[in-house]
Amino acid sequence: MNILKFLTAGSVDDGKSTLIGRLLYDTDSILEDQLEALQKSNRKNDDGTIDLAILTDGLKAEREQGITIDVAYKYFQTEKRKFIIADTPGHIQYTRNMVTGASNAGLAIILIDARKGVIEQTIRHSFLVSLLAIPHVIVAVNKMDMVDYDESIFDKIVADYKTQITEKLQLSDVQYIPVSALKGDNIKYPSVRMTWYQGPAVLEHLETVEPHPGEDSNYTRMPVQWVVRPQTEELHDYRGYAGKVLSGSFAVNDAVTVLPSGFTSTLERIELFDTQPEEAIAGMSVTLHLKDEIDISRGDILVKSDQPPLVSQLIEADLCWMDTKPMDTTLTYLIQHNSKVTRCKISEILYKVQINTLEKIYSDEDFKLNDIGRIIVKTAEPLAFDLYQQNKANGRAIIIDSRTNLTVGALMFRANAD
Repeated sequence: MNILKFLTAGSVDDGKSTLIGRLLYDTDSILEDQLEALQKSNRKNDDGTIDLAILTDGLKAEREQGITIDVAYKYFQTEKRKFIIADTPGHIQYTRNMVTGASNAGLAIILIDARKGVIEQTIRHSFLVSLLAIPHVIVAVNKMDMVDYDESIFDKIVADYKTQITEKLQLSDVQYIPVSALKGDNIKYPSVRMTWYQGPAVLEHLETVEPHPGEDSNYTRMPVQWVVRPQTEELHDYRGYAGKVLSGSFAVNDAVTVLPSGFTSTLERIELFDTQPEEAIAGMSVTLHLKDEIDISRGDILVKSDQPPLVSQLIEADLCWMDTKPMDTTLTYLIQHNSKVTRCKISEILYKVQINTLEKIYSDEDFKLNDIGRIIVKTAEPLAFDLYQQNKANGRAIIIDSRTNLTVGALMFRANAD
């Protein structure tokens, strides 16, 4: 059974907590003691039904205590698929948190209050979804029960979203669904009160989308995590390269290249626990053996020889700044790209993005907490990378402040700046 990771995003009071609670409730994913506590709770809706938002109220308390990366995860499943929900905060001051929660998501649910329509937060959340190349989007127009399930209001919001957002951002697959998370309309079952809507309910769409449409077999990559050399009498000549296949697949007898050195060899053997499969696919943690003894270290990356990535020390990238201290272009930071760590400097700030309006600001040289923009990073050693929009797994990195060992920035590689 495959897994779909998705995030929910919406401004305060758009009904995000109720939507998550409804999905858990309608899929029988609430434990009996939780359900009993819900039923005993004093908090009820106006019609006397259980307030499902209670299920995520603990997260709000955590946020008030100032937890740094306060993304919470909920789990549920149906007969067709397992799901992981990343519940991300909606406030602008938690932009870094949403970036963290969205980094591995295959789908985003963007909530819009039917009474308010498209607002600044809608634009901001959609921009972040586009920035992180999340392949599927559900625009859930919520609280339709509060506008008498009016089709014309839904149609206007869809038209506004297309004009203000989809025409400006690269959102590849957008499904618009009118819902009432409070009443359950179009969450698990089609709504009898909105028969004018002929599309899928939220859960039906979640069950049928392709979880990883962006994975391309033309990008076969495995960063070396560990060079295995037991150096015992029994295994005197043993030399293996352990790591997780990020994308694509390796097969025995493939021609492989080690980067950034450029040395080439042939894949002789694949080890997976006590087996020797003929192929290693994305997601497998394996040990690879090559026919030639060549110099390979942790941080190097093995690729198929006919699928070379870019190799450079000067890279154009989108940056989300995550530290309370502003970025200092005079400082040397660390950059971690998969298992490789090297020193780097921000050599140029190309522009910042005003994420509520999508305006590019070319005059601002000050990068503060939650700022996003385009920069050029210069690394001490070459990185073998792909463009983020082509291969997410090998197209991203983090920036670390070596003085504090804190992660201060998230990078998405966009171009070779050499």
